[in-house]
Amino acid sequence: MTGIKVAWAAIGGDPALLSRVSTVAREGALEARLPVRELARACVGACALAAAELGARRAGRTEVPGVRVDDGALATAFVSERHLLIDGRAPVSFAPLSRFWRTADGWVRTHANYPHHRARLLGALRLPADASVEDVAAVLAERSALETENTVYGAGGLAVALRTAAEWAVHPQGVAVSGRALVERERLGGARARALPPLDGDPSLPAAGLRVLDLTRVIAGPVATRTLALLGADVLRVDAPELPEDADAHADTGFGKRSTRLDLGLAADRRTFEDLLGRADVIVTGYRPGALDRFGLSPEALADRRPGLIVAQLSAWGAYGPWGERRGFDSLVQVATGVAVAEGSPERPGALPAQALDHGTGYLLAASVLRALTEQAGESGQRCGFALRLALARTAAWLTAPGVAGPVHAESGTAYDRPDAWLVETDSGVGRLRHALSPVSFAGGPVNWARPPGRWGTDPARWA
Repeated sequence: MTGIKVAWAAIGGDPALLSRVSTVAREGALEARLPVRELARACVGACALAAAELGARRAGRTEVPGVRVDDGALATAFVSERHLLIDGRAPVSFAPLSRFWRTADGWVRTHANYPHHRARLLGALRLPADASVEDVAAVLAERSALETENTVYGAGGLAVALRTAAEWAVHPQGVAVSGRALVERERLGGARARALPPLDGDPSLPAAGLRVLDLTRVIAGPVATRTLALLGADVLRVDAPELPEDADAHADTGFGKRSTRLDLGLAADRRTFEDLLGRADVIVTGYRPGALDRFGLSPEALADRRPGLIVAQLSAWGAYGPWGERRGFDSLVQVATGVAVAEGSPERPGALPAQALDHGTGYLLAASVLRALTEQAGESGQRCGFALRLALARTAAWLTAPGVAGPVHAESGTAYDRPDAWLVETDSGVGRLRHALSPVSFAGGPVNWARPPGRWGTDPARWA
């Protein structure tokens, strides 16, 4: 099956609705050796179709609005973090120690954007806190890639050895990932979910009235919840005070949301969180698997406390296999799964033209939530909750498998050489922002977010 068919089937969509999707093809958009553009079309197309379907059902319409997937919008939105300007200033996406390194026998990639990850990396390498790029390079040049991977991960840091697709296919985690569905969907109990009221208004906001708790960080999860906010959901992001967020990253993915901080280890903050949970319809988590279980935030525990809840979980490697509890990021998943080899050269590993595993999985997660809501709205009697699970490594397996780049009926647009048509400027509490518009587009739907991002963690911990 082609990409959009795979994505739509993965979230339980009716194949008859695929005729509502049209594509505008543009040369130069997300060019890569792997079918990145086709993956982006599939994930965004499935998300827009799920939004249009839910909106039609809530508005009592028999026909689902048409969906338009434009390669220009995709190419711009999939690198939204690079297009963001804050009062004319461009953010820095990667820290100096987040990069490829030559080792004694190959290559390794590290991630050290956050201060605690940098500290753990340097601690694992027995280097001082002020160590330079040259210092790290000298140490790693004398170590093997696998030794570095194991040592840094053992210290709580992030490093992954470069592997080919064939090597990943026989790695125990690669085997575990390949046996899983692209989107894992499980019904939770038979309790009745809250019925959302009928829709009325222009533009159509399919997620209007939905309350979403956002416990995610770093692109994929925030992209999903940013999309739900675009579609009208009341999204409240909740972060732990001791894990500061990068202000620029929050500005990019905070559109449409509010942001608060709660320490779930404190009794008062825990009571506040439980009050929020008691009125939530959806909770999205993006921490490593098991990290939130000690707070009673496993899908089963959540379903017991909030019947009918949709629990959407995102991870890097999947919540299974020997790497099931490991942290990870898009750049590291590309390195482990063979993507970096496919996009590189004999001299050096490469990378996708966008953090497409993050962005693609984010839109697919939002699509999964929207389809679960449609199923809840269409059921008579008991409307159960859902557990939805997605992993960047599983999206990578899909990207590298045959069939994503199948034939697509598309109208031809002008070549993609400038992103200007999909960039706008907005005033916000953090400054004047130039930002990318959402690529999720359907007839009568929203074009931009109702509110700009505010400052991280400064909103009250309550529903709007």
